[in-house]
Amino acid sequence: MTEELLAPLREAPEQSAIILDVDGTLAPIVERPELAAVPEPTRQELVRLVGRYLLVACVSGRAGPDAERLVGVAGIHYVGNHGLELDPAAEDFAGRIAEFRTSVRLEVEDKGLTLAYHLRGAPDERAARRVLEEVAARARAEGLVTRWGRKVLEIRPPVEADKGTAVRSLLAESAARRALYGGDDTTDLDAFAGLASAGLDHFVRVAVVSDEAPPGLAESADLVVENPVELAALLARL
Repeated sequence: MTEELLAPLREAPEQSAIILDVDGTLAPIVERPELAAVPEPTRQELVRLVGRYLLVACVSGRAGPDAERLVGVAGIHYVGNHGLELDPAAEDFAGRIAEFRTSVRLEVEDKGLTLAYHLRGAPDERAARRVLEEVAARARAEGLVTRWGRKVLEIRPPVEADKGTAVRSLLAESAARRALYGGDDTTDLDAFAGLASAGLDHFVRVAVVSDEAPPGLAESADLVVENPVELAALLARL
């Protein structure tokens, strides 16, 4: 089954795109985002893929420059903030996002266009989630969009852009006819949907599953791997 799905990509790399999430997919999840690292064997596979495929891209929840710093491979197309960076309208909300961050006064990962409030590592995650549920309600009252991921609350602008729109944009720009997308979290479901609706000749959705995986991730995928190490092994088969 795996070989049947990967073969059309491997046989026509000049027509194929490899698009990947970063945290939890290429880099194992860690206590704090700044401690994340892409293993060197994975990085070397990415270097090889860049030299072989029409497009290699990373669509990350991080800001684009931060994703580029973390992955550290030239030739990859980096898109940050879950695809918002490709939508000019999102920039209009940067000021409102900054004002919200200042008013909340909680520790936050500030990505410019989005905010990420992390539960991971909190002494009492249940208590921390209750606090963040209040933050989420306040954000919605102010016209912002909230989304829960793997132990994180994200606040984002009310813009119709996500990993799905980013994937479709990357595919259209590159003129790829075949593609693979790999991801591990809620926003990657949008990417799966974007891939399926892009009118490709062949596509493969890869879920990197864990105890924290969102409902429906594995069920929506064509292939399932257990962790970033297994994902790297799959990439080696391309």
